[in-house]
Amino acid sequence: MPSPTQRVLARVPARLRPFLVQHRKLVKFLLVGGTCFLLTMAVNFGLKLTVLHAKPVVSLTIATVIATVFSYVLNRQWSFRTNGRHREAVLFFVVSGLAILVNDAPLAVSRYVLDLREPDVSSFTQEVADFLSGMIIGTLFAMVFRYWAMKRWVFLPEPPPAAGEASQPQPEHV
Repeated sequence: MPSPTQRVLARVPARLRPFLVQHRKLVKFLLVGGTCFLLTMAVNFGLKLTVLHAKPVVSLTIATVIATVFSYVLNRQWSFRTNGRHREAVLFFVVSGLAILVNDAPLAVSRYVLDLREPDVSSFTQEVADFLSGMIIGTLFAMVFRYWAMKRWVFLPEPPPAAGEASQPQPEHV
């Protein structure tokens, strides 16, 4: 019986399959990111439309923190498939903390530098500016930063076994 990945790849046009297989970590990272983007958006709007109406940056920060925890689990278990290192979780959350700042910066600039908020602009304009600056621009900047930083510092390949140690080859999962 084919794996779920093999079933999905069977539905992809044949000319795209080699690209997807070659860049499978990036594809998995983007799928995790898309899922976390939807989670962030749902939590952000849930908070912003209820208890944190007057605090959009705090709302986005809380939503991003919740999605970051979810992202750690998915990236560790699926995108990068690591066996775990003691420092991995700490580095993940340090990088993610920096990424939250990167994500929040465009919203803060939109709201507090460009004054794209009520009463200077309409409520509709404020919400569109918040969505574009916080959810779209901020998320794109943070996604690029996270992918680069995760590959560079957090989810490193397993070191080769020391001389004389028997090694068990790990199958590469698609």
